[in-house]
Amino acid sequence: MISGLFVVGLGFSLQQIAANALVVAIGDPKTGSQRLSLTGGVNNFGTTIGPLLVSLAIFGSVSAKTQVASISAVKIPYLILGVLFVIVAIIFKISNVPNKIESITDEAVVSPTDTAVGVNTKDKKGAFNYLQLSLGMIAIFVYVGVEVSTASNLPGFMKEKLGTPTASIAPFISLYWASLMIGRWTSSVGAFNIKGGAKKILRFIMPYIAFAVFLAVNKIAQHDVTPFYIYAFVIIALILADLLSRGNPARQLLIFSGCAITALFIGMLSSGMVSVFAFISVGLFCSTLWPCIYTLAVTGLGRHTNEGSSFLIMMIMGGGFISLLQGYLAKDGLLGIQWSYLVGVACFAYLAFYAIKAKAALKAQGIDFDAVEVKGGH
Repeated sequence: MISGLFVVGLGFSLQQIAANALVVAIGDPKTGSQRLSLTGGVNNFGTTIGPLLVSLAIFGSVSAKTQVASISAVKIPYLILGVLFVIVAIIFKISNVPNKIESITDEAVVSPTDTAVGVNTKDKKGAFNYLQLSLGMIAIFVYVGVEVSTASNLPGFMKEKLGTPTASIAPFISLYWASLMIGRWTSSVGAFNIKGGAKKILRFIMPYIAFAVFLAVNKIAQHDVTPFYIYAFVIIALILADLLSRGNPARQLLIFSGCAITALFIGMLSSGMVSVFAFISVGLFCSTLWPCIYTLAVTGLGRHTNEGSSFLIMMIMGGGFISLLQGYLAKDGLLGIQWSYLVGVACFAYLAFYAIKAKAALKAQGIDFDAVEVKGGH
């Protein structure tokens, strides 16, 4: 069983390397991060309804609180998943999706002014020669780390500081991961060819549709959702941050990192449910950071795009290291569970730094995501 899961994990990593680069490459690079938000939002929708489907498949009901499953109970669901993956492979084989990523078209985001003055955008010898990639690898490492560690330390925080029973914590963790879906659904609006007013309206509606999905899933799972209604007001902060970013991945990374740092300090300086919802809201501001970092890191790599993508996917291992570090510092003799979230503050501080440095590195190559004129694309 464990060996099989290991092979599945290898397959997922290879899928990530190809799929993320393709999502950026098959359209206008200026909206690449928004397309990645769209794909991530679909992923988060699966993780939100997944527990219900798994419970139904294994236990025969959506509530499995008092039931115990044997290892053999997963055979049929896994076989079904295997067949679905074969079907998806066939679809990709016969589809028009390119079999090779030639490059990310730099000219699509090159400022007309920079082109006129002859900014150097020539290909470099190796992927590591691009500052946006080398710093981006560290950014992916700390991003995945802070995303995982914020959630993984939340149960310990709630049990220690609020005395919350273990059985009652699950919906709060569910809201954290649903927050990523809320943020990504909001950002993904920019990936669609929708004009003016309709797009602005959708930016206000989409996060609440995603929030409604979370409420519906937990209601079906027979959890009390009334404590979560107040979270509708927290989502307003996400909407404002998204509007301020104006679809620019560097600006969005900077603004969302600042919002996440603010949320962490509110959580560390407050108590009770205020601190819980503050820590959960970090999920809202983590939501689009992967698309932003990835887009910034691979844009301008040209023929090194595939190689750069594989390096970025490798850095997902940060989820294991950063969470371990925060868990260690959460000991009573050190920072304690509440102030251990300073680790997250340090991670987001680096991400804000990366937003500034990546923007400067790309501008030095003549690539400007705020360029008024878009010259082509895929």
